[in-house]
This record gives sequence, structure tokens and C-alpha cells, in this order.
Amino acid sequence: MGYGWIQDLERLRRLESFVEDPKFRAHWREIKQENKTDLAGFIHEKLGLSVDPESMFDVLVKRIHEYKRQHLQVLHVITLYHRIKRDPELEVTPRTVIFGGKAAPGYHMAKLISKLIHSVGNVINANEDVRGRLKVVFLPDYNVTLGQKVYPAADLSEQISLAGKEASGTGNMKFAMSGALTIGTLDGANVEMREEVGEENFFLFGLAAHEVQAMKAGGYNPRSFHEADEELQRCVDSLVSGQFSSGDPNLFRPLYDSLMNRDEYMLLADYRSYINCQERVSAAYRDPNCWNRMSILNVARMGKFSSDRAIREYCSEIWRTWPVKVEFNS
Repeated sequence: MGYGWIQDLERLRRLESFVEDPKFRAHWREIKQENKTDLAGFIHEKLGLSVDPESMFDVLVKRIHEYKRQHLQVLHVITLYHRIKRDPELEVTPRTVIFGGKAAPGYHMAKLISKLIHSVGNVINANEDVRGRLKVVFLPDYNVTLGQKVYPAADLSEQISLAGKEASGTGNMKFAMSGALTIGTLDGANVEMREEVGEENFFLFGLAAHEVQAMKAGGYNPRSFHEADEELQRCVDSLVSGQFSSGDPNLFRPLYDSLMNRDEYMLLADYRSYINCQERVSAAYRDPNCWNRMSILNVARMGKFSSDRAIREYCSEIWRTWPVKVEFNS
């Protein structure tokens, strides 16, 4: 391919001709494993946590905010934990769930979500029953420099904001460009990404924007979802059982009350679809050939999202201006 793709990202399409080549797929996987081993070393150095590079690196890094729904992923982590505790012999696809991001200083609920991630992680990471099957990591002081380690190491990119909130912007593109597969809703840039990479190479879940609007117009009742789904009920109720707060039932009470009484971002409505979709993710990851094929195609089909392409189109279609060649005297 050469290096021409750096200036013309559409040339990445040439990767598609290698997607059925076993040697190419094996080398692709080796590179990903090297990146994961590098991040695992960083995590051990900074946090003292040992993570398995062979496990799925399931990543959600972005600003901590209710509308980005980091707490939906926490509910999935709690669900996996409860399943393993009920059946210690349960076979699950090993996951290292990695969070990163910052909250506004005065945003109490976002701070509480960060606290919940840490508290759930502390319980799970210390539990012998889940050892080797589930690990939770919160990367401190997440920034662009750290992102250079995280994006190339990710297997799964979490883009799980509520459809219609336009909360999935450019991070999803960075992950896909680095070979991660996406689990997401039809929100923001996810919509165009799914069109480009192919719906079979994207893990879609959740309500569409028009379904969100219709459900809210009809009087959304989060308690109805809580009452109808025993696993969801057990998961949400654990927030006020003291299970993840050293016996204190009140620490996460504001989060519980918000979900049960208002649930503005409809986590409870999307929960079951999300959990079922994560099971499809786990099944796909257990088939390396399938996963690597999807990964290659995600990278190959990301040309549309080049900033160079966006700038060229703005210049020609909006500003009606054209490139000028500048000659330099040597």
C-alpha cells in the first residue's frame, strides 16, 4: 500500500483484498496483542493491577456525563459479576473493562458515577470467583497522550449514548481506525460509521431516536422495566444494598433514585438490548478469525471520516475555494 493512504485515507480500502488471507489476519492479531501488552504494562506500572492481554479489552473513554451513559456499562459489569457469583463454574469470555475520562468539578452525579466505577472495580478485582474472567480498570488523568496507548489496544469500543443525543462524535472513529469493533446505538456519528463499515461489522443495540421520542411522549416509566426484568432488578437494587459501598445503602442512592424515578437517558429501557448485544460480542470474540476479519474491514472502510476529506468538501461545496500550489525556492 505504501504511505499514500496518509494523505488519501480511501486507499485503506485496499486492505479488503487481504481480509481472507490467514497470514495477514494472524499478523494483524499479533500487532493488536503487542499494543494490548503495552497497555497492560502501563496499567500494572501505574495502578498495580495485572490484566490479561488475551482477554477482551472492552473500553469506554470519554467525558464522564450521564448522557454518555458510563453507568450503563457499569450495569453490564455488575450483571456479569452476579452471573459468575451465582454460578462460579460459568464459562464467560474474559474481559478487561477499561474506563477513562474526567467530570466537571461541580457535576455531582458524574462524580458519583466515577465513584461507582471505582467501587465496583474494587469489589470485583478482589473476588476470587471472578479471577481471570473479569477485571475493571479506571485510568487516572485520562488525556490525549494516554489515548495514544488506549486506542490501538482496544478490542471493543463502547459508544452507548442514548440515540438522538449526538453524544458519539469522534472517539468512535479513532477506535475503529485502530481496529476496534464498536458496540453502540444509532446516535451521532455511529449512524454513518455503521453505514460505512457494514451493519454486520457493528454491534447495534437500543432504541432508535424516533422510538425514544415516542416512548417519552407516551409517558416513560422506568419502574416498569425494573419490575419486568429480574436480572435488571437485581443489578439496579445492588446500588442501594451496600454490596459495592462497604455496607452503606445511601452512597449511591442518588443514582438509584435518578434511574428509578426519572431515568432521563433511558438506561433501563436499553438495558436488556445492551446485555443481549454484549453476548453477541462475547461469541464473536471467541472466534478469532471472525473478529479479525471484522476488525480489518472496520479499518479499511474508515476513509470517509478523514479530516482531509471533510476540509476538501467544505472548501469546494461551502466556501467555493480551491487548493493553491505554493512554490518554495530551495
